[in-house]
Amino acid sequence: MATTPPQLPSKIDLAIIGAGPHALTFATHLLQKRQKMLGRFLVFDPSGRWLSRWQQQFAALEIPHLRSPAVHHPDPNPFALRKFAESRPQELFPPYDLPGTRLFEDLCHDVIRRWDVQDLVVPATVTRVEPLHQRFRLWLQDGKSIITRRVVLAANNSQLQIPDWVNQIKSEYPPDKLCHSQHIDLRQLHLTGERVLIVGGGLTSGHLAVGAINRGAKVQLIMRRQLQAKLFDAEPGWLGPKYLKGFFAESDYQKRWEIIQQARNGGSVTPAMALQLRRAVRAGYGRIDEYCQIVAAEWLGNHWQVKCSDGSQYECDRIWLSTGSKFDVTAEPLLTEIVNTYPIPIVNGLPVLDNCLRWPGCELFLMGGLAALQIGPTARNLSGARMACEKIVPAIIKPRVSVAYPQIA
Repeated sequence: MATTPPQLPSKIDLAIIGAGPHALTFATHLLQKRQKMLGRFLVFDPSGRWLSRWQQQFAALEIPHLRSPAVHHPDPNPFALRKFAESRPQELFPPYDLPGTRLFEDLCHDVIRRWDVQDLVVPATVTRVEPLHQRFRLWLQDGKSIITRRVVLAANNSQLQIPDWVNQIKSEYPPDKLCHSQHIDLRQLHLTGERVLIVGGGLTSGHLAVGAINRGAKVQLIMRRQLQAKLFDAEPGWLGPKYLKGFFAESDYQKRWEIIQQARNGGSVTPAMALQLRRAVRAGYGRIDEYCQIVAAEWLGNHWQVKCSDGSQYECDRIWLSTGSKFDVTAEPLLTEIVNTYPIPIVNGLPVLDNCLRWPGCELFLMGGLAALQIGPTARNLSGARMACEKIVPAIIKPRVSVAYPQIA
């Protein structure tokens, strides 16, 4: 959606960093509670438009529909997507009305229009968040800066997880012959006759495998355990009090972190994707090697030689890493000065925030995976965005909201 970027004032009340689904969810929830905030905040994203990175990632992997049911989307009304889809029921996929990618995208554009936020995204990369006395200065890539009273970091940035054996490869190799899933665009590839090795057992692996097979490749999936088929990446009980009550009652944040790991339990594919992959294997287009890990790889000039933990060896033309990413506040450049100026407990990369998802000591709020210790295992998901809004919005519109810390519900 082409829009006119807003003029950059010298000061604003609130800056939102990132323009993805989390940021859009926050903007609509904020305006629902306080319409007067329109005009008092700006959104910063390099693309200058809403949902740019989200759209690019879904298109690059040719993802046909979301994994989240129809109630999870950026509009405050949970039934907005179902109503929007009344004339397009064929774009809601079983078993829980999972919205098609185009349907979700169109709904988001409708949300952007209805909430009048289309002109709020500044096409700028924030390179530094400098803490001042009760303020922040955001430094932009072009050298300009802006003062803001409050910051919501909604970029959901994470660190790519690269296996150790990758860093031990001694031979030079073309960069497109070994890459992480986040750097793959299926639309640009011609793979007829190629052998593609995909590392990882999550849903992204499945999308990559299907995309490669559709382009004439033979695919091999390698994963360190059995292929897991689950409808969602965390049980639905994590969306409400069923599981969250016990999570919030846990005052030991190391234990909370362990609960999150157990709940997400590594990667999984949907039952529909598992069926698709097994059919591809039966048809001779691929194979799945479970309980298998790569220990070494060597580029031999025109193909890879790969050694596995069980002693087996493979040859392939490309290696794709679908090994996921992790959230680590100490590796987020935008938060370096915040970490130093306002030291707080950090548990395995996750900060211990107050009950409004505020960084103790300042008016900076976190959404997405970095807020998992206060939201639970679905913090990075669309449902987590809504849960984050329920905590942050009251603190923005009523600054004297209690900052009980640490949070024990």
